[in-house]
Amino acid sequence: MATDVILPVLGMAQDTGKIVEWLKAEGETVTAGEPLVVIETDKAAVDLEAPATGILSRVSAKVGEEVPVAQVIAVILSPEEAAAAADQPAPVQGHVQGHATTPTLEDVQPQRASSVPIPVNSAPSEVPHANGRRQASPKARRMAAAHGVDLTAVRGSGPGGAVLAADVLAAGRVAQTEPVVPAAAVADGQSMSTVWRLMAERTTQSWVTTPHIFLMRELDATAFKQWFAQAAKRSSERLTYTDLLVKVVATALRLHPRLNAAWQNGAIVTHDEVNIALAVATPDGLVAPVIPHADDLSLSGIARRRAEMVARAQTGKLRPDDIQSGTFTISNLGMYGVDAFTAIINSPQAAILAVGALVDRVIPVDGQPAVRPTITLSLSCDHRVVDGARGAQFLATVAEMIADPSGL
Repeated sequence: MATDVILPVLGMAQDTGKIVEWLKAEGETVTAGEPLVVIETDKAAVDLEAPATGILSRVSAKVGEEVPVAQVIAVILSPEEAAAAADQPAPVQGHVQGHATTPTLEDVQPQRASSVPIPVNSAPSEVPHANGRRQASPKARRMAAAHGVDLTAVRGSGPGGAVLAADVLAAGRVAQTEPVVPAAAVADGQSMSTVWRLMAERTTQSWVTTPHIFLMRELDATAFKQWFAQAAKRSSERLTYTDLLVKVVATALRLHPRLNAAWQNGAIVTHDEVNIALAVATPDGLVAPVIPHADDLSLSGIARRRAEMVARAQTGKLRPDDIQSGTFTISNLGMYGVDAFTAIINSPQAAILAVGALVDRVIPVDGQPAVRPTITLSLSCDHRVVDGARGAQFLATVAEMIADPSGL
C-alpha cells in the first residue's frame, strides 16, 4: 500500500520546512527508519526518516523549496505498485491508491525524457544516486568537501552503502575538529553550516523581539555535590551534573507553570508537559535536543535520554522528534570553566537557565568565612510572560532544591 511522506511539524512556531537534500533519489529503494530527506526548520537541520519500506516515488518538493507543514512531499510505493505505475503514463494531477499527489516535472512536461526507471530489486548496493552523486549523509559531504576526500572512493557503512561521517574519517584520517575553511571561502567571508546560520538567525530574532530580563543567584552546592556522588554510585547510567539540574528544573517547573510557557500570537500559552531542551554545542553550531516529560523520569532515565540526544546531535543525526516540543531550556557551560553567563531565550519559550561552573569559594556560613562548593545560576526570562517576581520565586525554588535535594 502506498505511504505518504509528510513534512512534519517540528516546532511550536513552525509553519514551513525547507528541503535541504534528498538522501534518496526518486525510483530508489528505501527502508523504513532510514534517513530519507534533510529538512531545515527554525531550530536545526534534521533527517526525516522513511515511514515505510518500498520505492521512493512522486517526489514533489525540490531542494531549496519551502514546504508547508503537513504537506505530502513524496510517496513510497511497494515494488508491485511501482512497477504498475511505470507501465502507465503519469497523470497531470490525480491520486495514487487514494493518496493525493502533486504534479512532478515529468507530469507537466511529458515531451521531455522519461523519469529514471524504477527498480524492483530492493537489494542495497554501493552505487551512486540516480542523479550521479554518491549516497552520503550531509555531515559526510561537508567533511569530505572541507578535507578534500573523494566520496566515490570511500566505502560506505550506512544503509545501501551510504557514506557516513565515520567513513570519511576512516578514509581520510580527518581529525574530528572544526572543518578547515578553504582559502577561497575566507577571501569572500567564512562559510557557515546550515545549523550555524539557523542559530544566528534564531538568536538574533529572539534578542531583537523578546524583552529579556536576567536574574542571578550564587548557591552553596555542598548538598548538591553530595547528592551527585551518591546518585552516581546507584545509577546504571553515567550521570552528569546536568542530569541532576534537569531533574531539579523539571520539578520546579511543575510548581511554577508560568515559567513553562510561551508567548504566542500576543497571548501567554502554558504547557501541560515539561519538556527540557538542552543546549548542545556541535562542530556545525548550537542545537537544543529535548528530554520529553522530564518531570516523570528518574535520574537514570534522564541520563539515558541526554546521552542519546547529545550523541545524535554531535554526529549530525538528530531526528524530528528530538527537537520538538521543548518548553524550557538549560544551557550549562560549567564544564568549560565558565563561572557565570547570561543566555538568549530559545523562543518562543519563556525562559532559559544558564549554569556556570561548580567551584570552591569563600562564603559566609553561620557568620564565619568558609570554603564551600558553589554554583551560579542565571535565569533569562521573557518579560511578556514572566515578571521579575515570578522569575525570582522560580529561582528560589531551584535554590532550595539544590540546597536540600533529599525530596528528589
